[in-house]
Amino acid sequence: MYSHAVLDHFKNPRNAGELPGATATAEVSNPVCGDVLRLAARVEDGRFAEVRFLCRGCTTAIACGSFLTERLAGRALGECRGITAEEISAALGGLPGATFHAAQLACDALAALFAQMP
Repeated sequence: MYSHAVLDHFKNPRNAGELPGATATAEVSNPVCGDVLRLAARVEDGRFAEVRFLCRGCTTAIACGSFLTERLAGRALGECRGITAEEISAALGGLPGATFHAAQLACDALAALFAQMP
C-alpha cells in the first residue's frame, strides 16, 4: 500500500523535533482524521537555513512532513511558495486517494508558516 519513499520517511523521519530560535512556527490540523503537523523554520538571507517538523498523525502525514523539510532546507523562500500537494505526492511515489490528505496537510502547514514570517 505504501511506497518505498513513504515507508523510508516514516521509519527514518528527517528533521523531526523542535527548533529553538525558529524565525516562524505554524501548526495545522485536519479535523476529519485528526492529523496535526507543526513546521518550524529558521530563515537567513531569504533562505530556509533549517526546518523541523513535529507530527501526530498517520504514516503518510509523518512521511509528508519529513519530505517537506528536506525539500525546503537550503532553498530560497521564493522557490518554495509554489510547492503543491500533487508535487509532494508524486515525490513520495504517488499517494493513494485515501492518504492524499497528508500531502495537503503539509502544504497547509507551509502556507501557514509563510503567513507567520516577518
